[in-house]
Amino acid sequence: MGVMRSALGFLGLSGESDPAGLGSDGFLGRRAARDETLSGRALGPGLSFRGELTGEGDFEIQGRFEGEINVGGRVIVSPGAEVDANINAAAIVVGGTVRGNLSAATRVEILPSGVLTGTLRTGSFAAADGANVKGEVWIERAVRPAPVAASHG
Repeated sequence: MGVMRSALGFLGLSGESDPAGLGSDGFLGRRAARDETLSGRALGPGLSFRGELTGEGDFEIQGRFEGEINVGGRVIVSPGAEVDANINAAAIVVGGTVRGNLSAATRVEILPSGVLTGTLRTGSFAAADGANVKGEVWIERAVRPAPVAASHG
């Protein structure tokens, strides 16, 4: 359970308070989302959905999802969940099975129970011991703007 707690902490679900939603390390996910349950933003166990999901905020999948996911927050694929989808989000945690392409602005984390088959593009990536990843992994650091030289007239 320590790895799961670590992942949830990294993604801001540990209960730490940061109203801006940014931690001292600059990643999204340090906001206190544990107090805001994901119940209204979750596909519960035993439920299936086929289609496209878009919007802001976080989304947790505990059941079966097939289609496209484009959200401005975090996507959490819980252990036991099955996803056949392309996912585009700020951060992604995979604890279940995902078949598709993942794109995360900040971080993708594969938990020990996680299985990913597909291409992944992100700024930071971690796979726990026991995780299963089949496909391409592209780590692309955020581009920082070049300093502007002062002109002397």
